[in-house]
Amino acid sequence: MLRGLYNWTMAKAAHPHAQGWLAFFAFVESSFFPIPPHPLLGLMCLAEPKKAIRFAAICTLASVLGGLFGYLIGYFLYEAVGEWLIGALGLTESFPKAACYIREQGAAAVFLAAGTPIPFKLMTITAGFIEMNLVTFILAAIAGRALIFMVVGVLFQFFGAPIKAIIDKYLGTVTTIFVALVVGGFIAITQLGGGHSEEEPADRCSQVTSLDDL
Repeated sequence: MLRGLYNWTMAKAAHPHAQGWLAFFAFVESSFFPIPPHPLLGLMCLAEPKKAIRFAAICTLASVLGGLFGYLIGYFLYEAVGEWLIGALGLTESFPKAACYIREQGAAAVFLAAGTPIPFKLMTITAGFIEMNLVTFILAAIAGRALIFMVVGVLFQFFGAPIKAIIDKYLGTVTTIFVALVVGGFIAITQLGGGHSEEEPADRCSQVTSLDDL
């Protein structure tokens, strides 16, 4: 299923409306879609390197708007839609931890999620659910998403062919590494905080198992 979804996504790179598809995938990935837009962005940058900045800007803007959509789901529709969506994505256990991290780290947690393999959709829905300051959320999302998409654009502009070959041949391995990076990303979040008392665990949020623990 993963291979088929990946191939379907990649086919959009050659579509006459590829920029529209890029914006679409960047938008939905920030709120509910499992496949990130990075490979599609990379192929488009590889095909037309002179437009890499434009493609990265499109991806960034659409992703932030998608993140805002995820925020609104968490803020207004968590019980009706958000809770089911989090479960369907297999992120139920991560949700209370994400809520804890965002409450304690604020913009730093959103920025890290926006610029790393941490599921951004988890953080956008969670940010809305806990009613994080909207301006802070948007600014952190813009910074993180712009950083990661510009890096992808530059990497594929200079090393596009080898990277694409690796993804095509080792999709399963790449996916496993991606999951490992997600876990590592959550660990990294815990290192951003400081000043914990001796009685309080250094990584309190990792111990959270439900919203009642917040």
